[in-house]
Amino acid sequence: MSTNKKTAGGFSSLVAFLTIVIALILGVIIFTFILGEKTNFADLDPVKGKPLNFMGTMYKGGFIVPILIAVNFIIIIFSIERYVTLAKSKGRGKIDNFVIKIKNLLESKEIHAAIDECDKQRGSIGNVVKAGLTKYEHIQNDTELNKEQKVESIKKELEEATALELPMLSKNLVVISTCASIATLIGLIGTVLGMIKSFSAMSQGSPDTSELAVGISEALINTFLGIAGSAIAIIMFNIFSTKIDQMTYSMDEASFTIVQDFAASTK
Repeated sequence: MSTNKKTAGGFSSLVAFLTIVIALILGVIIFTFILGEKTNFADLDPVKGKPLNFMGTMYKGGFIVPILIAVNFIIIIFSIERYVTLAKSKGRGKIDNFVIKIKNLLESKEIHAAIDECDKQRGSIGNVVKAGLTKYEHIQNDTELNKEQKVESIKKELEEATALELPMLSKNLVVISTCASIATLIGLIGTVLGMIKSFSAMSQGSPDTSELAVGISEALINTFLGIAGSAIAIIMFNIFSTKIDQMTYSMDEASFTIVQDFAASTK
């Protein structure tokens, strides 16, 4: 079991690393071949030519731009991954309806039907509840354990099942939260570099307007990309955190119901 967990964890880390590398490569490709396309500039000169459109203006943002593009790609990729994973973890039906069904079936002492309902629901909450119900059914008529030992055994089973599911729910959220912080900081670096260029152009006897414009473009483009990436990351992180909290609450509610029902029905 522990070997499988380590293998899965190592593979997941490798996938995350490769995703970040691929995003960086895509950022460089987009910056070089799309934003830096000659037709985006006057005189077909990406270096000295005036930008003719927004893509050309973004290219003038400098070498920080491909990094920020990569950060935005990372945010989007991991947001999609989290959305798909949480959708699967939720199971097939609505969680609230599932919890209500489990409560009603336990009140009717239909343990087998409740387990079947977990198989239909699937997902993380279905796995946790099924683990608790299976333990419930297994030790219900056990004469070697007293009531307190049985209740503790069910609690332990539910806690272990929950502990196995929670890491999968929160996995890769740290990547999104990290991007929320560093996107603004990277954008700020680009902004500062752009302002340095602008002030350098202004410090000359007769200011070089083209250099001044390039510096301002670099500052504003990097600010825009940094703030946009950070805003998206913060929104997605909060959405996913809320979904995880709701699922965790439903797991706890169902687990409490199982334990309480067993304690009330066992002498």
